[in-house]
Amino acid sequence: MTTFNYTARKNGEVYTGSVEAKDRFEVYSQVRAEGGEIVSVTAKKSKLFDVSYWNALLTQIKEHDKIVFASNLSAMLEAGLPISRALSVSQRQTKNPRLERVIIAIRSDVQKGGTLHNALDKHPKVFSRLFVAMVRAGEEAGTLSESLKSIATQLGDAYKLKKRIKGALIYPSIILIAIGGIGFLMMTKVVPTLSKTFKDLGAELPKSTQMIMNVSDFLVHNTVTALLFIVLFVLGIRFLVHTRVGKAAKDLLLLKMPLIGELVKEINSARMARTFSSLLTAGVDVVTALEITKDVMQSTQHKRVISKAQKKVEKGESLSEVFIHREDLFPPLVGEMIAVGEETGAIADMLDKVAHFYEAEVAQKTKNMSTIIEPFLMLFIGASVGFFAVAMVGPIYSLSNAF
Repeated sequence: MTTFNYTARKNGEVYTGSVEAKDRFEVYSQVRAEGGEIVSVTAKKSKLFDVSYWNALLTQIKEHDKIVFASNLSAMLEAGLPISRALSVSQRQTKNPRLERVIIAIRSDVQKGGTLHNALDKHPKVFSRLFVAMVRAGEEAGTLSESLKSIATQLGDAYKLKKRIKGALIYPSIILIAIGGIGFLMMTKVVPTLSKTFKDLGAELPKSTQMIMNVSDFLVHNTVTALLFIVLFVLGIRFLVHTRVGKAAKDLLLLKMPLIGELVKEINSARMARTFSSLLTAGVDVVTALEITKDVMQSTQHKRVISKAQKKVEKGESLSEVFIHREDLFPPLVGEMIAVGEETGAIADMLDKVAHFYEAEVAQKTKNMSTIIEPFLMLFIGASVGFFAVAMVGPIYSLSNAF
């Protein structure tokens, strides 16, 4: 398959596009099927010398790009545009070169008679199972526009939640990095000068002072080794966290931490409720919806609960019981609202209310997180400065009094 750039005319309007095809004749056929008339066609360069190819390869498709894609596609389908024409417009609208290539491939599959969800499913690194499942449900029910609008809403809510959490962590991260940097400079620039003075005077030093001097000597004489060790330590932690055992340990640790544990429960509750509700509203069956929701969850502990719930539902048992008996992971409101939903036949609506409630709770808590963390950071900074002052400045006063 070769990628062709073309210029075409339709209803007096000239537009451009790209398409993957075997040859130019297939390009003419595809554009003609849309009701267009080819003006010019050019084959793209070899990938090795194609700047746009390397640009697309090195570009990431962000969540915001997917939200805009789903939202725009929904609006165009609602306005009555054929799916192929809507994809062509989306391709020209996107500013992301990698997403543009993905849309070209999707449009090519759709023009050959394939379904949109099958075309999306060929790009699992771009479109999640949630995205594909909701599109499939929309195609089967004849409500593709509504499903895409729901996807855009669901992705948008998840994106906002993620941004709030990251925003709340920026302040403490900057403070800790600054403390680490200042500490490193003190150890390599200030302490060596004081150490030399103490050694020249032959003073007897406290163990705390000797410990700081030993660390300083090591950092001064092995700066590269120390930095390499820090980098390897950070990479090692990242590797361990991404292993099965490491991820489970990290998730359990976060749940047990004061303040953080309750926030983790609410974040996962909001994510579960939002995803499950969106899938049920789109027409996905309960078992499949639970399977996809389990994949969306990031916490190992919460994945296990949803997997257990899926098995219960497959046996015809109540869904709410699983959540009611796991109040250590899901707040009581989750199980109670699901129970009400089962009784009234409106689980999706109840879950939507749960999602809105916990999203609002998380938004408020993350907004206040900097204020909550600030006293602890101040205590940590004060303790560090105090320890350094006692260890290094204390002996100076002792020596001056001796003389």
